[in-house]
This record gives sequence, C-alpha cells and structure tokens, in this order.
Amino acid sequence: MTFAELGVATVYEAAGREGLIDVSFEVRGEAPVAGPARTVRCGQGDNLAVHAAMKRLRPGEVLVLTMPLPEPVALLGDLLATQARVHGAVAVLVDAAVRDVEELGMPVWARWARVRGAGKDEPGELDVPVEVGGALIRPGDVVVLDRDGACVVAAERADAVREAALARLQKERVKRERLQAGAFSYDLDGLGR
Repeated sequence: MTFAELGVATVYEAAGREGLIDVSFEVRGEAPVAGPARTVRCGQGDNLAVHAAMKRLRPGEVLVLTMPLPEPVALLGDLLATQARVHGAVAVLVDAAVRDVEELGMPVWARWARVRGAGKDEPGELDVPVEVGGALIRPGDVVVLDRDGACVVAAERADAVREAALARLQKERVKRERLQAGAFSYDLDGLGR
C-alpha cells in the first residue's frame, strides 16, 4: 500500500504520533495523496519563489509553500496550479492562501481561500527545510494529505513508518472484526485496568 492509501491518521499513529501538520485547512483536496516534499519559503506576502519552483518540480512531488509568517495572501492560483499539475505535482500544501479555488484542478490543502494577491519581488528560498503547523518539512520528506488533514514523515524513516502503518492496519482489521462480533474497545484495550 502507498502512503496515500494508508491515510494521515494511520501514518501519524504509526510514526509514533510524530509529524502532525497541525493546521486547520480551509481548502482541502478530495482524494488522499502523498509524495516527497518540494519546499518553497516565499518572501513575506510574495510568491516569486513559487514561480521559480515550477522549474524544479518533479512528477509525484507535493509542493509545499510557506512564508516566514502565515498570512491570508494567495501564493497560488489557477495559473500556478496549472503549471504544477502539468509538471507532475500530486498536490500543493499552502501555509497561506489560495485563490481561483474552483479552477485549481488539482488537490490543494491551504490555510485560507483569499483573493488578495502576492507580490513578486522577493526571491525567497527553494528546497530548504520549512515549518508548517509545528512540523518540520525537509525537501524529500513524505507529505501525506487527506480529508483528516496532513502529516509528514522524515525521508529516512519512511520505510519503517510504512511497515508500522501496515502492521497497524492489520491489527485494526482484527480488532474491527471483534468489535463487529460484539466486543468492547474498553475491554479489548484494557482501559478498565
């Protein structure tokens, strides 16, 4: 199974409850997605770096857009989303705003939907570690997004977390069968101590 198929909740729990991207997203994609991060730290209120990042995008990546401080300025709209989609991004995570929401045409998770546009004056930084919702996201780390939210798995832990997530799914399958047969989680989990 892929990280997208495993889902945010399962991956987050399997990672030892590490990597939660603790943001309430106003805009969310419908389908679960996952991929290595392509990170962008824009200048404050500026998206020049997003335009530059389009030339570095590789198929399967999640484009992660940040600023020094989150604010409701649209770092992404229809035309940038078109470029991201054409160059293979599977999703965009925006720790700021997006606009043209109906025309984005790809999975996007954003803090806000706002029409206020960004400047194009500050070069920003590409492929650097960024922080979103208390989580450190480095280039190449695995970002997992679904309707529950988002989490990140450090690239060097990806294989171990994936295996732990698969084991967790199996354990939950068995537990679900017992619950469907009438058992109680209070008893199965030893919560009565």
